[in-house]
Amino acid sequence: MITKGLKGRDFITLRDFSKAEIETMLDAALRLKEDKVMRRSHTDVLPTRTLFMMFFNPSLRTRNSFEAGIFDLGGHAHFLEPSSTRIPALEGEETAYLTERISDVARVLSRMGDAIAIRILGDVVGWEYDKGLRIIEEFAKWSQVPVINMEEHIYHPCQGLADVMTLSELYGRDLRGRKLGVSWAYSPSTKKPIAPHHDFMYAASLFGPDIVFAHPPEMRIDPEVETAIAANLEASGGSYSVVDSMEEAAEDADVLYAKNYVCLDLLPPVASEPRHGDMAKLFDKYSDWTADERRMSLAKPDARYMHCLPCDRGHEVTDGVLDGKWGVTVFDEAENRLHAQKGMMSCIIP
Repeated sequence: MITKGLKGRDFITLRDFSKAEIETMLDAALRLKEDKVMRRSHTDVLPTRTLFMMFFNPSLRTRNSFEAGIFDLGGHAHFLEPSSTRIPALEGEETAYLTERISDVARVLSRMGDAIAIRILGDVVGWEYDKGLRIIEEFAKWSQVPVINMEEHIYHPCQGLADVMTLSELYGRDLRGRKLGVSWAYSPSTKKPIAPHHDFMYAASLFGPDIVFAHPPEMRIDPEVETAIAANLEASGGSYSVVDSMEEAAEDADVLYAKNYVCLDLLPPVASEPRHGDMAKLFDKYSDWTADERRMSLAKPDARYMHCLPCDRGHEVTDGVLDGKWGVTVFDEAENRLHAQKGMMSCIIP
């Protein structure tokens, strides 16, 4: 496995890596997945390595895939719940004896272990759009070991890597000629991040599909990320279009990826404070935006539904879709979090 140029790198956003480097991680993930299926041990890949995992938010897939993954590679994980330590703080945001400056935490942990992984978004950062990313980047600035982004508001690169791994298993690495319908979907929750949409489309855009993105007019995505997605598609032989109905995204699609995400214009820094009440009223206007059997029937006969999970059944997606022929890929996608992260860790952790 060729990992030249990857060892010691941070994994904060897929935009930091070339297509070739992402393919190296995917190749490693697929080989490690085959080993797992065949019960072949690969505990010699990262023997005795320690991964510190800092979760400021709940997690099922991310925590367990990282913890199981580093164990499979021969290392072990430490689960660091911020409430059991002093909360890491940016410079100028310290509270005496309740917090510890990130520069200090990062330097200490990087002398004790081999990588630091962080998930931080939502209430803990006051819904400030870029604060979680700034915190992760501050860790990376001071850490002597790789820092891994386990999700903040803008990016979820681990999910994006697993998503494109799943697509490659379905259709091969070359996605030219494949239509990926991507859509906002309704949820009564107003606290679902936009990062999974960003990285599903960004990761896929490197491999040339035709992405048709449906969303209500108020539910834009980050324009900088959208520009990068469109540029990748132009370079890779795909296309990008935006429509205003889920039906258009689903029609003749190979995949429909539909989930909820927040309205950026009702959160800081656009709004002075999070306006979740207004967001709930806005979402209610589009309560029929559900991935249901009728919409999935518009797609190709062998189409698949994808979602990063957890999903709100009966809102984002019906039971009939998730538990039926369309939804099996969702659980392949969830499993691939384990394999994709193992591939990534094997490439970047020295």
